Amino acid sequence: MSWGTELWDQFDSLDKHTQWGIDFLERYAKFVKERIEIEQNYAKQLRNLVKKYCPKRSSKDEEPRFTSCIAFFNILNELNDYAGQREVVAEEMAHRVYGELMRYAHDLKTERKMHLQEGRKAQQYLDMCWKQMDNSKKKFERECREAEKAQQSYERLDNDTNATKADVEKAKQQLNLRTHMADENKNEYAAQLQNFNGEQHKHFYVVIPQIYKQLQEMDERRTIKLSECYRGFADSERKVIPIISKCLEGMILAAKSVDERRDSQMVVDSFKSGFEPPGDFPFEDYSQHIYRTISDGTISASKQEGGKVDAKTTVGKAKGKLWLFGKKPKGPALEDFSHLPPEQRRKKLQQRIDELNRELQKESDQKEALNKMKDVYEKNPQMGDPGSLQPKLAETMNNIDRLRMEIHKNEAWLSEVEGKTGGRGDRRHSSDINHLVTQGRESPEGSYTDDANQEVRGPPQQHGHHSEFDDEFEDDDPLPAIGHCKAIYPFDGHNEGTLAMKEGEVLYIIEEDKGDGWTRARRQNGEEGYVPTSYIDVTLEKNSKGS
Repeated sequence: MSWGTELWDQFDSLDKHTQWGIDFLERYAKFVKERIEIEQNYAKQLRNLVKKYCPKRSSKDEEPRFTSCIAFFNILNELNDYAGQREVVAEEMAHRVYGELMRYAHDLKTERKMHLQEGRKAQQYLDMCWKQMDNSKKKFERECREAEKAQQSYERLDNDTNATKADVEKAKQQLNLRTHMADENKNEYAAQLQNFNGEQHKHFYVVIPQIYKQLQEMDERRTIKLSECYRGFADSERKVIPIISKCLEGMILAAKSVDERRDSQMVVDSFKSGFEPPGDFPFEDYSQHIYRTISDGTISASKQEGGKVDAKTTVGKAKGKLWLFGKKPKGPALEDFSHLPPEQRRKKLQQRIDELNRELQKESDQKEALNKMKDVYEKNPQMGDPGSLQPKLAETMNNIDRLRMEIHKNEAWLSEVEGKTGGRGDRRHSSDINHLVTQGRESPEGSYTDDANQEVRGPPQQHGHHSEFDDEFEDDDPLPAIGHCKAIYPFDGHNEGTLAMKEGEVLYIIEEDKGDGWTRARRQNGEEGYVPTSYIDVTLEKNSKGS
C-alpha cells in the first residue's frame, strides 16, 4: 500500500491530511503542557500545605513528644516526599514528552513544506509541458485549415475557364506554401506531444510517487512519535510509583506507631507536680463560749487569742498566693527552676545535669586529644610547637572546672528537691495527726487545686508552718503595668481574687487576658485582682513586653 500509486491524484487531500497530523501533534503537546502545569501546581500546593502544618521549632521544649504528633509530622514528611515525586513526574514529562514533541513538530513542518514544494514544482512543470503541446496542436490545426482553404481556392481557379494562367499559378504556389507550413507544424505538434507524454508518465509514475512516499514516511514517523510519547507519558508516572508506594507505606507505619498508653504516660510526666493532695479540714467549734461561765469564757478567750492565728491575716496572705483559676502569672525562669513544681523541677534539673555531663565528656575527650598531640610534638618537634597548644589546654581545663561546678550545683539542687519530695508525705502525716490546716497544692506556679473557690475558703495555717514556697510568694515584686483600662460597666467583685470597680474608673493593666475572659488589673493604691475583659476598655503600651 503506497500513497504514490493509490493516491496519485489526491495532492490537495494529502496536503490537508499532513497539516491535520501536525495540528494533532501540537494539540497533544498542549495537552502534555497543561498536565505538567497541573503536576507542578499540585506539588507546590502540597509543599505549601506541609509547610503550613509543620511545627516551627524554636526550642527543644516545643519538639513534638506525643506519638500522635510524631506520627502526624512523619506523615507530613512523607507527603513532602510525595510532592517531590509529583515534581519528578512533571520534569520527566517536560523533558521526555513535551520538549521532544515541540522539537519534532518544528522539524515536521519544515519537512512537509519541502515535500509539498517539490510536488507543486513537478505539477507546474507538467502543466508547462501540456501548455506547449497544446499550443503546437492549435497551431497545427490552424495551418491545416489554411492549407485546406488554399487547396479549395486553387481547384476553383483551375476549373474556372475565365481564370488567367497567372491566377492559377499564384493559387498553386499558395497551396504549396500552406501545405509545407502544415507539415512543419505537424512535426512540431508530434514532437511536443511525445515530450508531454513522456513527462506525464514520469510525473505520475516516478516524481509524484516519490514525493508521496516521502510524505507517507513522514506521516508514519509522526504516528510512531506519538506512540512513543504516549508510552513516555505513562512511563513518567510509572517510574515514581515504587517511591510513592514507599511514601504511602511510611504513612501507614506512622499511623501504626501511635501509642495511646505512651501518650497518656507523657501527659502524666509533663504535668505531674509532685505535690500531695490537701488534707482534711479540722472542725472548729464556735459554740464553746456559750456554755462557759463569764470567768471561764474570759480565760478561754485570752488563751484562744494567744494561741490562735488571726484568720483574716492568714487569709490575706493566702490571697496573695492563691490565684483565680489556679494559676499565677508566669515570671522569669529561675536558674534552679524553683518556679516549677517539684516533679517538673526535678526533671528539668536531671535534664540539665545530663547535658552538662555530655559537655564535660566532650571537654575531657578534647583535653585527652590535646595531651596526646602535645606528647607527639614534644617527641617530634618538627611536627609542631608544644607551647602552641597550651592556651587551648588552659581553656579546656577552665571549661572542665566550670562544668564540674555547674554539675555539683545542680546536683545539690536535685538532692534538695528529692529530699523535699520524699519528706512531704511525712510532714503531711504529722499535720493530719495534729489537726493542722493544709492549704492545698501550693507552688510558685500557683494553686494546683482545680476548684478555685475551695482554695480561697481554706482556713489559715498556723504561724511557723508555712510551706517552703511561702517566702517566695510573699517576696514577689509587684508586676509592672503594661497599660491601662477604663471600666465600661460596674463590677462588684464578690468572688475571691476579683477586683471591684466602678463605671468610668481607671485601672492599671498588669496581665493581659489569656483567653479565659479575665484581665488582671491594679488600683493606684496597690490593690490587685481580676476583672472581666468585656467590662473594660483596654489600652496597652506600645513598648511594653507584657507581664
